[in-house]
Amino acid sequence: MEGGNHTVVTEFILSGLSVLPELELLLFLIFLTVYIITIAGNVGIILLIINDPRLYVPMYYFISHLAFIDLCYSSTITPKMLTDLLAEKKSISVRSCFTQLSSFSLFATTECNLLALMAFDRYVAICIPLRYTLIMAKNVCLWSVVGVYAVSFVSSVINIGYMSVLSFCGPNVIRHFFCDFLVLYRLSCTDTWSNKMLLFAFSVMFTMSAIFIILFSYSSILNAVLKIQSVTGRSKVISTCGSHFLCVVIFYGTLLYMYLRPNSSHSQEEDLVSSVFYAVVIPMLNPLIYSLRNRSMKNALKKILFKKTLPFW
Repeated sequence: MEGGNHTVVTEFILSGLSVLPELELLLFLIFLTVYIITIAGNVGIILLIINDPRLYVPMYYFISHLAFIDLCYSSTITPKMLTDLLAEKKSISVRSCFTQLSSFSLFATTECNLLALMAFDRYVAICIPLRYTLIMAKNVCLWSVVGVYAVSFVSSVINIGYMSVLSFCGPNVIRHFFCDFLVLYRLSCTDTWSNKMLLFAFSVMFTMSAIFIILFSYSSILNAVLKIQSVTGRSKVISTCGSHFLCVVIFYGTLLYMYLRPNSSHSQEEDLVSSVFYAVVIPMLNPLIYSLRNRSMKNALKKILFKKTLPFW
C-alpha cells in the first residue's frame, strides 16, 4: 500500500467504544478484568490438559487448541482497545491495521473450523464408538489440526493480499474499535466489489462448510440420543457434548447475527455490542464453559488444587 500512487492515508482514527469520556475509565476497568480472566482461564486450561495424562485424548487435545486460539484471538483486539480507552488520540497506522485484521481473520477462521472438527469428533465418539480409536488416531488428530491452521492461514493471506491493493484517500475515521473488513471497504476510494466477492466466497466455503459439518454431527448425535433408553445414558451423552454445543451456539450465533443481517438493519451501536461479544467476551466464556460444565476438567482441577493444598492441611 505504501507504494501506491493514490494512497494518501497513512493512519486511521478509531472512534472507539464510547464517545463519552466519563465512561472510558469504567469500560477500561471492565474489559481489563475480562482480559485478565481470559488469559488466566485459557492458559489454565492448556496447563491443566498438559499436566493430567487422563486428558490425553482427542477431545481435550482439541480443547487445548481452542484455548490457544481464544488466547491469540482476544490478544489481537483487546490490548489495543484498552490502550485506546485511555488515549486522547485513538490512531492506528495502516500497516498495524492490516496486521490486526490479518491476525483477527486468521484466528476467527481457525476457531470456526476447529469447532467443526470438534463436532465431528463428538459424532464419531457417540455414533461410531467402536471405530473411534481408529478414525481419531493420534496422527489423524495432529494433521487435522495442522490442516485447520493451514487452511485458515491461506484464507487470511489471500484476503489481506487483495485488501493491500486498495487505496485509502480519506476520510480515515473507522467507526469501530478495531480494523474489520467491512469498515475498511467503506473507506476505500477504489472499487471493492472483487474484495467483497472474495470475502463472501471464502465465508461460504469455510464458514458454511463448518456449519454443515456441525449440523450433520449434532443431528446424528441427537438421533443417537433419542434411541438410548436409559436416562443415565442420555445424560452422559448430553454432558459430553453440552459444553461444545454451547460454545458453538454462542460463537456462530453472534457471527451470523453480525454479518448476515441486512445492511438496512445495521446500526453502529448494535455492531459495536456484537463485536465486543464475539471478539472480547467469547474468548473468556469458552474456558469457563469447559471448566464448569465438563466433569473430567473439574476433576483434574480438583486434583491439582488438592495437591497444592495438601501440605497446608
